[in-house]
Amino acid sequence: MSAEFILPEADSMSFRIPLLPSYKTAQLHWRDYFELTKPKVVALILLTALVGMLVAQTRLPDWQLIFWAFTGIALLSGSAACFNHVLDRNIDQKMARTYMRPVAKGRVEQGQAVTFASMLALLGFALLYYFVNPLTAWLTFASLLGYALVYTVFLKRYTPQNIVIGGLAGAMPPLLGWTSVTGEVAPNALLLVLIIFTWTPPHFWALAIHRKNEYKNANVPMLPVTHGIEFTKTMILSYTVLLLLVSLLPWLNGLFSSFYAVMVGFLNLYFIIYAVRLKWFDRPLLAYKMFKFSVWHLLWVFVVMLLDHFML
Repeated sequence: MSAEFILPEADSMSFRIPLLPSYKTAQLHWRDYFELTKPKVVALILLTALVGMLVAQTRLPDWQLIFWAFTGIALLSGSAACFNHVLDRNIDQKMARTYMRPVAKGRVEQGQAVTFASMLALLGFALLYYFVNPLTAWLTFASLLGYALVYTVFLKRYTPQNIVIGGLAGAMPPLLGWTSVTGEVAPNALLLVLIIFTWTPPHFWALAIHRKNEYKNANVPMLPVTHGIEFTKTMILSYTVLLLLVSLLPWLNGLFSSFYAVMVGFLNLYFIIYAVRLKWFDRPLLAYKMFKFSVWHLLWVFVVMLLDHFML
């Protein structure tokens, strides 16, 4: 998932105290490592994965299976976020939104962060492989590589289409949830992936417009930097219209009822209105407000899926 959040800064000396840490220092340790996992992003990932688990079957999956799948996906997602902190540290230091992150600020050393990320990845993969199924384990690991390596190291630095191509890794959670309870890849699961894949560009480009100068100073070729703000606004509008159409595909395929179609249609029309306002009636901070709305938009789309599946 591409939305990012910042937690409070911790004490930069917290890893240099040779004696046993005080309670306050230990608390700062915990907060720094917790921040490395991007917990709010992981929470949204787990929601979309849960939807994949629950709508894949007409009956509720075994709660132990849900627990192990949740834990494994959370650990590997947190690991990918942690690797992102390490690999993006130089970029993070140049941006107001990210310069206070633990690795960028030096509160957590690179080696410590890599060790922590590796432990999370190994544990998460093992739990998925042995307690869920190998398919889910490998798909989740592939998502980690797609985000932490392909997107962060290559796409983000070399192409303005970074978030379009790299968005596939962040769109995988519904498929991971689906395969965790069925052991197979199904067309309806791919439709859920396609929704997030189409949602990601307008979501992140709205933030990129708001933070254009920071991305420019950090030499990150985001679309507003390479093609200008007006072109980016046009692309945002185009993708929100496309998202409306894509979001109706699960209804057309019989996965959800008309309740889903109406509610998701309303949510997407509101998203389109934001894009229209941004394109022709822009005002200060509107791009950032659209970015924040997009997070709630995706959350409610998947909540509607759950309501439709269990209530209708």
